[in-house]
Amino acid sequence: MKSSMDFLVLLLLISHLVAFAFSANEDAFVGVNIGTDVSDMPSPAQVVALLKAQQIRHVRLFDADQAMLLALAHTEIRVIVSVPNDQLLGIGQSNSTAANWVSRNILSHVPATNITAIAIGSEVLTTLPNAAPLLVSAMKFIHSALVAANLDTKIKVSTPHSSFIILDSFPPSQAFFNRSLDPVMVPLLKFLQDTDSYFMLNVYPYYDYMKSNGVIALDYALFRPLPPNKEAVDSNTLLHYTNVFDAVVDAAYFSMSYLNFTNIPVMVTESGWPSKADSSEPDATLDNANTYNSNLIRHVLNNTGTPKHPGIAVSTYIYELYNEDLRPGSISEKNWGLFDSNGVPVYIMHLTGSGTVLTNDTTNQTYCVAKENADKKMVQAALDWACGPGKVDCTPLLQENPCYDPNTVFAHASYAFDAYYHKMGMADGTCNFNGVAKVTTTDPSHGSCIYPGSGGRNGTFTNSSSVAPSSDSASGCHSQYSHDVHTLSRSLIVGLLTLLTAASL
Repeated sequence: MKSSMDFLVLLLLISHLVAFAFSANEDAFVGVNIGTDVSDMPSPAQVVALLKAQQIRHVRLFDADQAMLLALAHTEIRVIVSVPNDQLLGIGQSNSTAANWVSRNILSHVPATNITAIAIGSEVLTTLPNAAPLLVSAMKFIHSALVAANLDTKIKVSTPHSSFIILDSFPPSQAFFNRSLDPVMVPLLKFLQDTDSYFMLNVYPYYDYMKSNGVIALDYALFRPLPPNKEAVDSNTLLHYTNVFDAVVDAAYFSMSYLNFTNIPVMVTESGWPSKADSSEPDATLDNANTYNSNLIRHVLNNTGTPKHPGIAVSTYIYELYNEDLRPGSISEKNWGLFDSNGVPVYIMHLTGSGTVLTNDTTNQTYCVAKENADKKMVQAALDWACGPGKVDCTPLLQENPCYDPNTVFAHASYAFDAYYHKMGMADGTCNFNGVAKVTTTDPSHGSCIYPGSGGRNGTFTNSSSVAPSSDSASGCHSQYSHDVHTLSRSLIVGLLTLLTAASL
């Protein structure tokens, strides 16, 4: 009997090792987190349009928003949904509550929506320690509901951790989890191992750099190339570390091995760099955010793995898609996004040759402009629609503003068409305008007039669910923008001045 049991244990161990080794043959991917603390949050359809335009195929939601899950249906975008922290206690205490949650938020959406994982809470062990004893129960109850629905092999269950649960993180070989967490961490890791799930980790070299008081070099945090004598060397393993990100991921691997778990892959559920802050955070800049995220994407997609596990995929979700202006806290907390809520990139990432995800660089960029031979009255009507029901901000077209000249209906319409096109994420059908618009790869920006497709900041435009007039519809809109009088209508001017006044406050 004992030899049979030993054989079964050996088979189980081999199966887990094979699963872990298999991840070495899987390509790493880059996804994005989608936060919603945005005063002018785009509609789910607009979010999906942006995801498609940027070829983002993996997203993490911080909840299980029904409208968002419906919008993601039939897109093949892989989705992590979340049990928010405020629902953790109820689910962790009741199997039936967990089953109801799965029925309402998972079963009603699959397979149309490609849900691949459920994140139970977020950084529970560090932000909600009183709920820690119920974390594993919640994970098990959710998993049991998936088993009952025969979805447990398709949808993984895990929970994202702050990297600050790891103590003595450098050198990585000496890292270990906070020992006070062992009563939770050991059964949690056993659950991940038994279900072939992954260890979700939030990795923020920005905070490591900020808290190091100068010990960590900025270049080391930003993935910038280092001379060999500047690389960090683990004195126990002699492994060389060229960036903070790899060191933190390996610290997690070593921390798990300290508890005798050596076959659970790490997935980075959050990583990024803020693009703006007050004077107390001088390194939260556009350039540094651009550098970090561009280098991070290249690093992940190169499938280099980490020094401890070379070639093992470390798939990563960038924090985050949009700047969240409603987030409480410091200025930097509101400025981690890759895009403003209007869909315009906060900065143009340098990703040429790094793959297809997040194509907000200028390579193969497209723009929407008015057709040169289109009927002028139809172009005028489409322009009126864009600046009216289409809710494009036409402020840059006002006299003395960057895009006023040349003062022609075609030039002004081209700016408005392009603004709407990029607001809608360059989705199919958003550059038509009753047949008077066309897509071009030639940047129509000129002088100080920078078109939205170029990542310009002439102005902002309001997100809306309005759909541009197509060849099968009519705008039905009276002229609000007349080039015969070279001025905007009185009502539109008042509205624009109100917006400008609000923006200056």
